[in-house]
Amino acid sequence: MSSLVYAILKKAEANIALSDSEARSILHAKGANLSFILAGAHALREKAFGNRAELCSIINAKSGRCAENCAFCAQSSHHNTQTPVYALKSGEEIVAGAISAEKEGSHCYGIVTSGTRVTPGEEFDRLLAAVREIRATTSIAPSASLGILDKQTAEALADAGCVTYHHNLETARSFFPRICSTHAYDEDIETVQMAKRAGMKVCCGGIFGLGESIEQRIELAMTLRGLDVDSVPLNFLTPIAGTPLEGCFNLTPMDCVRIIALFRYLLPDKRISVCGGRQQNLRELQSWMFLAGASGTMIGNYLTTCGRNPADDLQMFRDLEIETDGCC
Repeated sequence: MSSLVYAILKKAEANIALSDSEARSILHAKGANLSFILAGAHALREKAFGNRAELCSIINAKSGRCAENCAFCAQSSHHNTQTPVYALKSGEEIVAGAISAEKEGSHCYGIVTSGTRVTPGEEFDRLLAAVREIRATTSIAPSASLGILDKQTAEALADAGCVTYHHNLETARSFFPRICSTHAYDEDIETVQMAKRAGMKVCCGGIFGLGESIEQRIELAMTLRGLDVDSVPLNFLTPIAGTPLEGCFNLTPMDCVRIIALFRYLLPDKRISVCGGRQQNLRELQSWMFLAGASGTMIGNYLTTCGRNPADDLQMFRDLEIETDGCC
């Protein structure tokens, strides 16, 4: 192991932030140095979480007609995509999805709605009732991703039993204006902080392959470190026809592996899950996400794209001798 890789690992073990040059060395690593980087990332994951993987699932509970103009998103009303559009699903459908996700092995179930924010009224009441029912009838932890929060909605979700609030920053502050111009980055930061103050855990990450630089990938990781989020979902762009990024193919499988390792070194004690785009971007290296430091993954379908058959993922865990039972 080179002296640089050893120094990086020692700093991560002590939860000391890496310098920019040390972080860049992870994203540029190749050959033997990359092998050592991955071995260190694997050790950091096992130190924090043992030989277990946390699994999560989501339901696209309300689809399309979003007023935001996020360049990657199939649900934006600004783009001409073929994504299904429908109103909020019934409480029964949302709860049924949680029951199904629990049976497939998920530990966390995310209720996701399109739109800038949720407002008080019948729809929000339906969501709160679904969260209460999931808490009362299953052992799965309900999560919600409903856009930008205010104090009232955050506290209502927490009171209903929502364990985790999911709200991605998507990318670095310095790159965000090229991806979204319909709301400010500070609104996303404030939502993360609002959810934490209300007593919920926070799941907050981003999406890679949007055209961001290596430095901006590091910038996002450092922002999340500063916010002290509880878990970090890493997504890799699947270009959608009709969006501004429909022809954007910027990542190789090894780029994705290096990104996962970077986040493990910069956030050594946080849950890191690989979510959307892993089939298309990691391809034959999907199992490497755990070697690179991921502690979990999303199973089943994503918001607007299909995921892998959960049975295939569960077989992958068995082949890797990674346990998926008993995770919180």
